Amino acid sequence: QVQLVESGGGLVQPGGSLRLSCAASGFTFSAYTMRWYRQAPGKERELVASISWRGITEYVDSVKGRFTISRDNTKKMLYLQMNSLKFEDTAVYYCNAQGYNSWGQGTQVTVSS
Repeated sequence: QVQLVESGGGLVQPGGSLRLSCAASGFTFSAYTMRWYRQAPGKERELVASISWRGITEYVDSVKGRFTISRDNTKKMLYLQMNSLKFEDTAVYYCNAQGYNSWGQGTQVTVSS
């Protein structure tokens, strides 16, 4: 079955950087658009970034120029490089494969001084 395991979160000061990783298994990773979502306390889950099987990327306006989504199809890994982090980036981050309603445990990102 589809399995997604996120890692790389942590506590970082404003302006800092983190790199999230997502290990995928149970489906043909290279054929699917992959996405990063986040959910802040008391808020709905929000789509942050996506990358198509061809490598075309899209971002929510609030992270454009700061976050970079990438993938390694040979390793079945999805990444999210997050730079210039802000307080409002604090959330649990999840990866997802388009078309599958499968979610991992997420990884907590906390931006705090």
